[in-house]
Amino acid sequence: MNYLIGVDIGTSGTKAVLFDEYGKSIVSHTEEYPLYQPENGWAEQEPEDWAKATLNCLKKIVEKSNVNVKDIKGIGLSGQMHGLVMLDKDNRPLRKSIIWCDQRTQSECDYITQTVGKKRLMEITANPALTGFTASKIMWVKKHEPEIYNKCKHILLPKDYVRFVLTGVYATEVSDASGMQLLDIPKRKWSLEMLEILGIDPSLLAKVYESYEISGYINKETSLYTGLVEGTPVCGGAGDQAAAAIGNGIVKEGIISDTLGTSGVVFAHTDKPLIDPMGRVHTFCHAVPGAWHIMGVTQAAGLSLRWFRDNFCEKELSESKKEGIDVYDVMMRNIENLPVGSGKLIYLPYLMGERTPHLSSEARGVFFGLSAIHDKYNMLRAVVEGITFSQRDCYEIIKAQKITAKEIRAGGGGSRSVVWRKILADCLGAKITTVNSSEGGALGVAVLAGVGTGIYSSVEQACESIIKVKTEIQPDINEYKKYTEIYEIYKNLYTSLKKDYTLLSNLRI
Repeated sequence: MNYLIGVDIGTSGTKAVLFDEYGKSIVSHTEEYPLYQPENGWAEQEPEDWAKATLNCLKKIVEKSNVNVKDIKGIGLSGQMHGLVMLDKDNRPLRKSIIWCDQRTQSECDYITQTVGKKRLMEITANPALTGFTASKIMWVKKHEPEIYNKCKHILLPKDYVRFVLTGVYATEVSDASGMQLLDIPKRKWSLEMLEILGIDPSLLAKVYESYEISGYINKETSLYTGLVEGTPVCGGAGDQAAAAIGNGIVKEGIISDTLGTSGVVFAHTDKPLIDPMGRVHTFCHAVPGAWHIMGVTQAAGLSLRWFRDNFCEKELSESKKEGIDVYDVMMRNIENLPVGSGKLIYLPYLMGERTPHLSSEARGVFFGLSAIHDKYNMLRAVVEGITFSQRDCYEIIKAQKITAKEIRAGGGGSRSVVWRKILADCLGAKITTVNSSEGGALGVAVLAGVGTGIYSSVEQACESIIKVKTEIQPDINEYKKYTEIYEIYKNLYTSLKKDYTLLSNLRI
């Protein structure tokens, strides 16, 4: 039997999963690490935390499984996108990584747009300049921390820093590199034009691979620590959303995925690079060779739920420990029977600004309609519904691109909740399904590693044989009508608050 490992380097933690060649999960291990927010709207993490967590996860799954390590044929890496890792001449990180949800770089985005030109920027990178992307982070460090920038010898993304630790190779791949805003998206290679205009030395960037290609091999140090065989292939892998999409079988047109993780992403496969002229959704290279994808992003989906848990759910955390169940299951059972609209309470999930459709670094979270009749669980249901309304924003724009789907496959941690999947079906007015594997991104990059090492003939063939629909929820048309009424108010709220968001952002208090 052949085995594969998928490693998912997320914002909350890293998870490694050992799969057999049929996609069955054998053993897994997760390690968490902190997020640092030194100022409002800033977000950073330590690259060494990702590396240590990955090494520990690999060590644990080797120890916990009875598999002969010689039968582990390949490893795939998935990771949070856009984070900036800067290494010095000795390959040491020069600073904490500015990660995907950081909002400090609006002025750098304005500079990129003005310098490159909005039309040309869209032609090359398929996206407007956004605070989440890596290019603006590089320009921020260049402007505000020149002493660090001048020492920089290598620029990597989060998963690619981990790849370097595991293999000693500087490499990236097309799906993750798409989110740097330095890649020529239609041509699937670095844009020398972008690099020249922004004054970024091309030698700082890693070689770009297709996602299934072998990019390096486990080195001696990693082998000694983890127990893996030295020389085990490590494939290109994928950014977290493309990886999760493969893990959900989104490798051909006709199926859309909705991943409810720290961020929330509605993702659609396309055989050509479709570009939204308003830049409200992202167009990136897919991890499937010769394909692209469109995705809309809610910055703080699961992050909103985690924020609510950490600040208001001490009782539920205690109950979950007593009952031996996940705290989110306790939270969800308390909102299941509350009515649609949670007593006319609406939540805007803009804790870290917003991408789709507002492209705003200034937006912030709001409870609208709060009154004395509401309790904690009304607020909790409003949080879940507000995240879902933001996902509907994404879905409506993708539909407007003439992309149709017979089903939406739910993934990510939020998809484990039947309550949330029901809210999703009723709010979007669409059939929501889940598949037989809940491992998402880890399975997706394990599949890519299997293609790269010859276990599978193609990504499509692997997904066809491994991934099957497991559950299905049909929308309730009456609930959909109620949600649509509330959704219209939800959409208006951002417009009403836009000027006030700017005033709030400019406050110096």
